[in-house]
Amino acid sequence: MLLPPEASDESANSSATAADSSTLLATEPTLSYPASVPVDAVQREFEFPGVLASVPACCDQVMQFVIEYCPDEDDQIDIQVALQEALANAALHGCRDDTTNQIHCTVVVDASDAIIGIRDPGPGFDVALADPESYQATTASDGRGICLMRSLMSEVTFAHGGSEIRLRKRLHGAR
Repeated sequence: MLLPPEASDESANSSATAADSSTLLATEPTLSYPASVPVDAVQREFEFPGVLASVPACCDQVMQFVIEYCPDEDDQIDIQVALQEALANAALHGCRDDTTNQIHCTVVVDASDAIIGIRDPGPGFDVALADPESYQATTASDGRGICLMRSLMSEVTFAHGGSEIRLRKRLHGAR
């Protein structure tokens, strides 16, 4: 089971996640999580082929689940755009657009937050380059997606050397 990362050198705390480390796949590193998911939280896991062409359909699958628990259309749009960017990064950079690689995605939603964790098998990237304090606007072909995700989501954090991203959105509407 893949879940959004919690406190580590590369990520921040959130109370809307949980894991039982005994259910992690043997090939996945164990992450530290709180002991339980909030009572009103729902969770779903997805696994997708690591190819760019599959990203729109994968994004649609995740959003079908998110929309059930996220009534605010503005939140839905923000989540969808950030999710599509994160999945595209995972397919292109982490999976190298290779059908033999898989993207793992876990979504946890409660009354106040939607949290999406996405992990790919790639080597990651230098997460210091994603530091919003040191980021400079650029016309380069890479790097703008992280800024876009950060502008749409309440929190964007990385783990496992950048091969995992956690997107957190504070929800405006109550379910």
